Amino acid sequence: MTKEKLLLVEDDMNFGFVLKSYLEMNDFYVTLITDGKDAVNAFLSMEYNLCILDVMLPNVDGFTIAKEIKRISPSCPVIFLTARSLKEDIMEGFRIGADDYLTKPFESDVLLMKIRAILRRNFDIKPGISDVVTIGKYKFNTKIRTLTSADETFRLTPREADLLKALYINKNNVLDRNEALKKIWGDDNYFNARSMDVYITKLRKYFKDDDSVQINNIHGSGFILEIK
Repeated sequence: MTKEKLLLVEDDMNFGFVLKSYLEMNDFYVTLITDGKDAVNAFLSMEYNLCILDVMLPNVDGFTIAKEIKRISPSCPVIFLTARSLKEDIMEGFRIGADDYLTKPFESDVLLMKIRAILRRNFDIKPGISDVVTIGKYKFNTKIRTLTSADETFRLTPREADLLKALYINKNNVLDRNEALKKIWGDDNYFNARSMDVYITKLRKYFKDDDSVQINNIHGSGFILEIK
């Protein structure tokens, strides 16, 4: 079986080698990069399934690397693994498009579970949705993750598409927040909940010019996609 490929960017060489060995023992192919300036070239040299980035790196920081990775390959999952634990840093990581943000110290088996959860996610929360559905003036293609009107087309990230699909399946009904977190993010912890809020804001911006579509917050319950 072909091993899934991980790009690990970590400037602490000893820690990096230990983590690399652990992930390799769990059947991943891992490339370790210790200098931020080499990370993007390494990413371009191979098709990676997931990237694990420290934030504090020599020459080029992890946030900058993640932005470039997302520009090149928006669907490539990114996990930040860093000592930077301030709320502002965590929110910045999710704004960039991180799939998860772990602060050091951490449990290796927790990281492993998160990696596997992200990689096995098939973005099919519930069967029965058509490949192309209508949301207001937009056509949402769930397979190629596009949101298209007569005037514009948005290319959604996997997580944006996953969340919009969940909202559509439950349209005009409440999408339970905790259920969506578990199915899309893999865990309903605080940081994932904040990430979901960021993604809801992104989806609202896509529909800002269409008054027939509203994504409303139902306090204490979740969100509802209302289509008039």
